[in-house]
Formats: sequence, C-alpha cells, structure tokens
Amino acid sequence: MSVRVRIAPSPTGNLHIGTARTALFNWLFARHHGGQFLLRIEDTDIERSKPEYVENILSGLQWLGLQWDEGPFFQTQRLHLYQAGIQKLLAKGLAYRSYETPEELEQLREAQRAQGLPPRYDNRHRHLTPEEEAKFIAEGRQPVIRFKIDDDREIRWQDMVRGEVVWQGKDLGGDMVIARASGQPLYNFVVVMDDIDMGITHVIRGEDHIGNTPKQILLYEALGAPVPKFGHTPLILNQQGAKLSKRDGATSVDEYRMMGYLPEAFNNYMLLLGWSPPDTRELYTLEEAIPVFDFDRINKAGARFDLDKLNWINSQYLHQKETKELLPLVLPFWQAAGYSIDQEGDREWLMAILDLIKPSMTVLKDAVGLASYFFTDLPDYKEAAKEILQQPQTKTVLQKAKEILETTPRLAAEQAKATIDGLGKELGLKKGAVMKPLRCALTGDVHGPDLLISLALLHQKHKALPRLHYALHL
Repeated sequence: MSVRVRIAPSPTGNLHIGTARTALFNWLFARHHGGQFLLRIEDTDIERSKPEYVENILSGLQWLGLQWDEGPFFQTQRLHLYQAGIQKLLAKGLAYRSYETPEELEQLREAQRAQGLPPRYDNRHRHLTPEEEAKFIAEGRQPVIRFKIDDDREIRWQDMVRGEVVWQGKDLGGDMVIARASGQPLYNFVVVMDDIDMGITHVIRGEDHIGNTPKQILLYEALGAPVPKFGHTPLILNQQGAKLSKRDGATSVDEYRMMGYLPEAFNNYMLLLGWSPPDTRELYTLEEAIPVFDFDRINKAGARFDLDKLNWINSQYLHQKETKELLPLVLPFWQAAGYSIDQEGDREWLMAILDLIKPSMTVLKDAVGLASYFFTDLPDYKEAAKEILQQPQTKTVLQKAKEILETTPRLAAEQAKATIDGLGKELGLKKGAVMKPLRCALTGDVHGPDLLISLALLHQKHKALPRLHYALHL
C-alpha cells in the first residue's frame, strides 16, 4: 500500500505552529515511506475564510520547505462531490431530513440541562411518516441532513500513537448533522468524502480531533470505503501545561519568520515537540530526519513549548551558516530598520560586519541592534558609556587615537591592534584603559563585538574620526 497523507488547514487565520507541526509530521511520514503528501484547504466556513489566510498558509509551508505533492485542493470547489455523497446516504436510509426549529432544539437542551444530562439529540425525526414530513414542509421548515448513529454500536481503532481506542455510540451526541438547512455540508462529512476521494491512507492530526474519529469511522463504513489508519499527536502546550494560545506569545509561523528564526531551525524544534530522537542528538535537518522518523517514537504526553530551546537551536543553525548565505537573510532586517546599504558596493564591508556579530546572534533580527553603530552617523550613547567618556584620562586616550587615525587613511584589524598597543605604551596605560574609552566613543556602549575589527570597519567608512571628535566634546 502506497502511503498517502494530507494536511488540511482552514483559512480562517494564519498558519498556526500546531498546524505546521502536524504538516511536518505528515511530510516526514510520507517521505519516510516513499509516499505522497497532499495539501487541502478546508474553506467551507465561507464567512471566516479569507484569501490572505490561504496565501499565508501556502507561503508558510513553502518557507518551511514542506512542499506538497498534490494540491492545493479547495473544498468550495468540490461541493458536487459532497452532494452526491449525501444523496447516497439518503438513498441507503443511513441519513434523513430533520426538521426541528432552533427553538425546539434549545428546549431539548434546556430540559437536558435541568436533569443534569449531557447535551445530545434525541433522534426524534429519525422515523418521520410521509404525512409528518409533508406537514413540516408546508410550514416552511428547512431540514438539516442527519446521519444515523446507533447508540449500541462500539467503535474501535488502533491509533498510531495511542494504541487501541474505544468509543460507545451512545456517547456521540445522537444522530449527527452532516449538512445545514442551506445545503452546506459540515466538517465531519466533507473530511471523510475528501479523504476517500483522495485515497488518504493515514490521517495524522492533533489529539483535539480524537472525538471526531469515531463519527468519521462510521461515515467511512456507511459510504462503503476502507477506513484509514489514524494517528493523534500530542498537543503543543504552554509552560503551565495548558494548550498554547495567543496569550502565551507568538503562535503563527509567520510571526517567528518575522522575528528572524531560520526555517531549518524551526522545523528542527517542531520535530522535537512530541517526537523522541533515537539517539542523543538534538539537531536534525529535514533530510536527516526522514530515515529515522516514524510513529513508534511519537509521545502521548503534550509537548511544552520552550522558547529558550528554540532560541538555542536557532543559534546553532545560524552560527553554522556561511556568512555569504546569511547576508541575504539579514539584509531585509537591516533595510527595514532604515539602514542605508549599497548591497553591491558594500558587500565585503557588510560581510565583515556580519562575521563580527554572528557569534552574538540568536535570531536574524539581532543583527539590527548588534550592527546599529555601523550604520548611523553617531551611535546611541548609553549612560554607562557617557560616564566613562567623562573620566579624566579618557580625553588623553581619545585625542591621541584621533591624531593617529588622521594620519592613517586605511586601517586593518592587525594595524588597529598595533595602534592600540602602541597607544597604551606611549601613555603608560594598560590595554583595558585604552580599549574601554575607545569602545564607548566608537560604539556608544561599554560592551559589544571585537573592538579592533569594529575600529577598522568604522574607519573604512570614515565614521571613526567624527565619533572621536564628538566624544571629545561630550
């Protein structure tokens, strides 16, 4: 049997990290077994579905490198398929038209609440006579379509994650609505119709869908189709053990992309949210994960989202990247910050800056703050830096450094070291007593990347002397 799996997001919001993790697991499972990964857009919620969310989902999956083999398929373009399925169930006597008014259904729920019973439909219109149905039609009632569920039925399946799962028909809430009075088919029905039509062999999704599975198994059987294998993966939780929500911070893939996370690092972290590696390694590229990924290592317990762990993984991938690969990823962040950049003329200079700050970066966006003093006329002088610049010996150091730079048109890092060493000897000062005021004058801060390289790079762009001059007059 050839494996066929799918990811089926609803375009009622941006691509959620939970959906992305499910997509990743499906994609890896398909690649591991040499199967197919399909993309289906479940857009039957007409009021909430938006084209911009569709675009966000597609671009998010592409950014992650989770390319689909077939699709995207749109449910709104497949209504004829669902109508044919409904007519089939009606013809077989497995579904029926139900004419209750909203008021009658609310009265039923109120009576159940008063008795402390769980809400469920009492199947009152399952056996309407032709005369009763004609009366409801004459009253102008518009029927929903309900699928018959036998209360005495036991539904079992061998879940890929949870082992044997058993549900009782009486716990499924009575006969299930599969189409509204408007004719619009509903989720549980259209999902089954789509999966049958697309030949889906394995349905891999979050455990929040587990209550839908027994209903869907009954629909597969009623439609005379083979039942796929199901695997319900653990939810992504916050640090308190509750389901991750917007209150916990960023929840969409796009937000993490905009913060400067790398797709390969984000995939790696999502892989570890519910899957245990077969060894002690924590860093896996997609290609490395394909041969070792399978469902025997998926955890049942919820996976807690740990931003510190994601940051560590991202930093590992970022630090391993060649600077020439990293530069085009960092440039949009520098440009968005308003930094004036000549990409061609300044390429070597920009790569040297990136080489300098890369070890201090956790996400791409860090490059904005770490490199800011290279792109401004004057740095933003921190209070601690101002205090050092006002110390008695600072003026002597800066004045002497200014004189040296005025006679040195170009400065390499090696020359900068010799200059500072010579300056310290000439003034009878330790290296730190020279470096600290120079760092504060040139970068506006008491801490930062290598000062010697910074000095050389600033001097190349004629930014060092004006800063020394300015700092002398603070």
